[in-house]
Amino acid sequence: MLLLILGLISGIIAALICFSYVLIVIKCKQKANVKVGETIQKFKQAAGPKPWPIIGNLHIVGRYAHPFAAFTELTAQYGDIYALSFGHTRCLVVNNLELIREVLNKNGKYFGGRPNFVRYDRLFGGDRKNSLALCDWSQLQQRRRNLARRHCSPRESTAYYVKMSDIGCTEAELLMQSLKYVISAGAAFDIKPWLLKACANMFSQYMCSLRFAYDDAEFDKIVGYFDEIFWEINQGYALDFLSWLQPFYQRHLSQISHWSSTIRKFILYRVMQQRELDIDLDEPDKDFTDALLKSLVEHANVSRNTIIFMLEDFIGGHSAVGNLVMLALAYIAKYPAIASSIQAEIDVVTNKSERRVNLLDMPELPYTMATLYEVLRYSSSPIVPHVATEDTQIAGHGVTTGTIIFINNYALNTSAKYWDEPDQFRPERFLQQTERKLSADSDSGIELSSPTYQLRKNLPHFLPFSIGKRTCIGQNLVRGFGFVLLANILQDYHVGTDDATKLKIYPASVALPAKCFSLTFKPR
Repeated sequence: MLLLILGLISGIIAALICFSYVLIVIKCKQKANVKVGETIQKFKQAAGPKPWPIIGNLHIVGRYAHPFAAFTELTAQYGDIYALSFGHTRCLVVNNLELIREVLNKNGKYFGGRPNFVRYDRLFGGDRKNSLALCDWSQLQQRRRNLARRHCSPRESTAYYVKMSDIGCTEAELLMQSLKYVISAGAAFDIKPWLLKACANMFSQYMCSLRFAYDDAEFDKIVGYFDEIFWEINQGYALDFLSWLQPFYQRHLSQISHWSSTIRKFILYRVMQQRELDIDLDEPDKDFTDALLKSLVEHANVSRNTIIFMLEDFIGGHSAVGNLVMLALAYIAKYPAIASSIQAEIDVVTNKSERRVNLLDMPELPYTMATLYEVLRYSSSPIVPHVATEDTQIAGHGVTTGTIIFINNYALNTSAKYWDEPDQFRPERFLQQTERKLSADSDSGIELSSPTYQLRKNLPHFLPFSIGKRTCIGQNLVRGFGFVLLANILQDYHVGTDDATKLKIYPASVALPAKCFSLTFKPR
């Protein structure tokens, strides 16, 4: 009897494997037929490795430390656009600048969707539509971005930019004062929790006019949860494509739900509740929270849930800044000459620390900004995948609705075609030499000048914040607060490490684990 049962189970599994394989092959073959208007057109099909039953091509990606290294290596065999199957999900990988621009710019309206991963739903109250970054493109998405743009994309020479500078500098100064007590001990320590709390305060002051004490236990917990979520979004799991694995991920999914619901309660009770009672529709917006609360009153199609999730989304952007600066400090500890170059330009601009660095100094501190850009390039931060929302084509290859498109930013950032010695960490690659006029020599009448540097502006192959309609709307906040924080730390301290081998940095990710590594800080 037992043998009969085992035989039946084996037969069922074998049948499922065969059915899965046939289904994958059929789906792959159908991809050449694309509906354009009312007609079915045939396009050539992107090449790719043959999928295995059930898992598709997941076994290929699993051989590499991170999927984008696999994507890049496969281009040698299949070209700059090729197909993969992850589970039963059809995917296309695009690997060069022209194709990436075609997807994100030229045909962006066809690729405005996001993957329907269960993890994304859990992060946003059970529905990823609540997220600006992880929802499909829609009229609501467009309205939310329009509402956020004025406050969350501050431009130079505006009041919002000055406000960002003032808030960033004040918080950086408070961080420096707090660190004195920790650094005085002289031992190496993990500065990441301090960076994250400083960044969280920068964002909450800028968007909500609220600051929290570093020893506020609830604030500390929320900042930690935001960081866990930032790490989570930058990871990939088999569950994303093999939904039948969900029972094995139940504990992990429950943890994700707990992080997000706890953050939501904090924003509701510590940020929104009192502000909602005090809102004055006749007064100018004090901050982003005011704008959100007024939209709740003025627009019938804006729900309370919408604005709470929007605020959560944008405040959560502080995790990107904290992780970016933490990575920059790690590279500086590894390559001390970088710190020397940054500190040299800081000393010139501040007249050897007669004042603090502020955001308006950014044009005069190009090496500092170049270091942050090199972190973004070297870490090769992947862009969240896109999904085709209707039948279309890429470079003559048929793409049907629901196909996931992986934008291989890693290939752009590590290609010798675009970068000299791409495997080397060199901030100078983002600088170009210019000449700064000094004065005229009174004896000869010849005007004297000395070489100086400025950031290179024309780098079309460098896309750390994506391009097109889904470009990162908070990128100016990330750049601005990241610059202020890094410059102020290096203005006061030499950064080092007791053991460079312990500086574990993950390729293709700006995200670092909650507990990463320790650094040393010695007063200048």
